[in-house]
Order: sequence, then C-alpha cells, then structure tokens
Amino acid sequence: MKEMIPPLFDGVQEIVNDPARLGALPESQMIAGDADVDFDRLSRMAAALFDTPFGLVTLVGKERQWFRGHFGPLAIDSTETSISFCEHTIALPGQDLLVVLDAQQDPRFRGSPLVTQTPFIRFYAGAPIVRAGQKIGSICVLDTRERDAVDPELLAQLRDFAELASSLFALKDEALVRARTAAALKREEWRHALTLEAGKVGSWVWDLHSGEIACNDMFRRMYELPEVGTVRAEQILAAVHQADRSKVEDGLRASLLDGVDYSAEARVGDTGRWLSMRGRVYQRDAGGNPLIMMGASIDVSESKHTAEHTRLLLRELNHRVKNTLAMIQSVARQTIRQNPDPKAFIEAFSGRLRTISDAHVLLADRDWSGVHLYEVIASQLGPKFLTKPDRAEVKGEDVALPADHALGLGLILHELTTNAYRYGAWSAEGGIVRIEWQIRNAPERGLALRWQEIGGPKVKPPEEQGLGTKLIERSLAKVLDSKVALNFEPDGVVTEVWLPLPAA
Repeated sequence: MKEMIPPLFDGVQEIVNDPARLGALPESQMIAGDADVDFDRLSRMAAALFDTPFGLVTLVGKERQWFRGHFGPLAIDSTETSISFCEHTIALPGQDLLVVLDAQQDPRFRGSPLVTQTPFIRFYAGAPIVRAGQKIGSICVLDTRERDAVDPELLAQLRDFAELASSLFALKDEALVRARTAAALKREEWRHALTLEAGKVGSWVWDLHSGEIACNDMFRRMYELPEVGTVRAEQILAAVHQADRSKVEDGLRASLLDGVDYSAEARVGDTGRWLSMRGRVYQRDAGGNPLIMMGASIDVSESKHTAEHTRLLLRELNHRVKNTLAMIQSVARQTIRQNPDPKAFIEAFSGRLRTISDAHVLLADRDWSGVHLYEVIASQLGPKFLTKPDRAEVKGEDVALPADHALGLGLILHELTTNAYRYGAWSAEGGIVRIEWQIRNAPERGLALRWQEIGGPKVKPPEEQGLGTKLIERSLAKVLDSKVALNFEPDGVVTEVWLPLPAA
C-alpha cells in the first residue's frame, strides 16, 4: 500500500494561508477554549475504528492548529501549524485523505517534534473537514507504531466521519447565530422596556377578537391592574374615571369604525392621575373589521397639575395686579393731595411705590404663597438687620405671612421707617427703634408686633392726620380681623399691630 503515501507537496503553505480558507474558519468561540464533547465522541469513534491511541478533530489556522475534539493521552490542546500533519491533509487536492504509514521514514515529518519527541507519532491518517467550500481542518487518528497498510474501508469510514464533522460545525455555527440573535433580541426587548419605563409609557396591543390586551408592567401600574393575569378591555374602561369614560369610548369607537387615530386624555379612577392615550388599528380582516389595535398611554399628570397650578397663579396674579393698581392709584391720589409740589410728590410717592414693588417681587418669587416676616423687615432695614443692626433692636421668631399680610405690613414698616428718619428716633443721635413680636395661639393664632421708638425728639400728636398715618392705619384693611394702633407717645411713636395667622 505504499502508493497511498502522497508525494511532497510544495504549495502547502500557500494553501494554508489562503485568505478565503482562513475566512471560513469558525469564529474564536469555536476555536479557543475546551474541546467540544461532540467532537470528542467523533475522535474516540475514529480512534476505536483504527485501533489507535489518539484521535483528533482539528482546525488549522495560519499560525496554530487547535484540537476541537480530543481522544488519547495528549496533554496539549494545540500545536504550531508548521509542525502539524493536518496542514498537509488540507493541502491535498479534492477530498483526498492523507495516510502516513511511518512518519520516521517520511521526509515531510521525520524532523517534526511530534515524531522525534513525545508522543513519538509514527502512523497518521486524516480526512479533510470542509466548511463553506474550504478545508478548515481534519479528523485524524495517530499511533506510536508504524503500519504496513490501511484497509480502504477504514479510510472510507474516516471520510464519512469528516463529513459528519463538517455537518456538526455547520449546525453549531447555526446554533451560535441563533443564540446571538436571541440574545440581541432579548437585549433589544430590555432596552425597549427600559425606555418605556423611563419615559413612563404604557404600551398595549388589543386583540379585538378575544378582547384581551397584552401590555407592559407600566401600563398595568397606570391603570392599577393586577401584576399578572389576563387584561381585558372592560377592565381598562372600568378603571377610567366615570366623568371621562364616555370620551374614551367615543374615541375608541371612532377609531375602530372610521379608521381615525385614537386620541384621548382621561383620569384613572379617583387617583388624580391623568393619562394621554394614543392608538391605531393596525390589522383588519377582508371585510374591513378591526382585528388588532396598538397604542400607548403616557402619564401626563405632572403637566396637567402644572398647567392647573399656572392657571391658578395667573388668576391670583390678575387679582393681585388689580388690587395693587387700585392701591397705587389710591396712594398716588392721597400723596399728591398732601404734596402738590411735583418734586415733593415724587419723593413721597416713589418710596411707597418701591415698597409695593419689593413686596410683589418677593411674593412672585414664591408663587404668591407668602413670604417670611424677616424678609419683610429686611426690605426696610437691610438684609443684615440681625447680624449688624443699625440702631434697631429686632426680636422675635420668624414666621410665614400670607400675601396680603406681607404687602400691608411692608407698607406700614415703610411709613414708620420713613417717619423715624425724618422726625422720629433716627433723626437724632442715639435714637433707636425696637421691633418686637410674639406668636399667640389664644384666643386665636396671630402675630402681635410692636414698633417702639426710643431716644428721639419729643413727640406731639399731629394736629391733622397725614397720609403716612392713614396708610399705617389702613394698610391692613384687606386682612380681616387685623388691628393697627398708632400712638404718639412723648418719648417716641409706638405702633401695635395684630395680624391673624393661618393655623400652623
């Protein structure tokens, strides 16, 4: 059987390094790592068939040859391609097999470390494994004893094993592709689900034939549905606020019958949650009857509440602006009566107008929810009135004031401050103003504030009530049950203010 030993083949390296052949090799997942149990079985069967101690399923790369199936006591999982027998197998023409009866006598292999060292290979028989029309490796058997001949029937069966290995590689590649596709789909599903969750979007698909709705978890939470179980259209309609139910039903009916896109906004029960619902019929039967409707629900509660809050603020602002304009007109008329000279009018009126403006800025910054007493005092005495008082002693617990309270008290403090600088305690050296207050809870909750001037010129009650006095006494006219008492004591002006406060 010496004729079975092929002659030397000069183009082995060129065939091994062919880019088309290298491109047909399985991806790294098929090459690296432990041997494959299915290819191990093939290796064992081939070794048993030839009664050899070694059987291998190999993949031949440019630099290395990997053992994907392994039988026998070889302690390695790969070798250099340059010393392998299998590179010569894949270099043979057609589907020819390579048989080496005695490697020590074959000039191609007698110098190979596989022959001269452990495992001291003498006999080799290999059949090429084909993938995508390219020889990528072989299934082979090896023995440490030479042979004189090989039964052709055994070689035919080895070729069958090679074809089986080729089919296994194709199946495993297909399984790998399917696994990757499934993983990619799973990742896409998760990405889609997370996107819907992040955007607070409830997605749904309505099978009109069965009446069942397939939906995501966000949709179930939106409509307060059970976490598991079948969802039906009746449950969704029942979850909608009764006042909005007919609107939802009309929109769905128009979409199902007329083909228009479904669009509606409705509340969910008594939760206060608003949902914007969109949908479309995506499938109809031959008669035009709707089969499948798909859509999404978006939680728009925040925007609804914000819009409502904005409307309330605009109404409040409109109300405040009207009141403020009326107040400014009244103050302007009274100021000009007391100060007919334009220069004197501007001086008196601008300070009052600035006080009203400052109070409005504070209130607008807080959405007209009110301001704190310290802020009202700071608008007249300066922001450092507590840490660096300028002839003022301020004592009392800070408290939140409603809008009308803050505006009226600001005007009172402005008039008192202006008067103190012109005629009162701050017009003389050493004069001080003491501002003290308490929060009282009986018989009703309120603020009792006292303004007292000390160390200024002697005070006499005015013969005629001026505009400043009128403003002090009337600034809280809009605050029910408030009181202002202005007393011209000889030692200095004393003003007592009582403001009812909302319950804490």
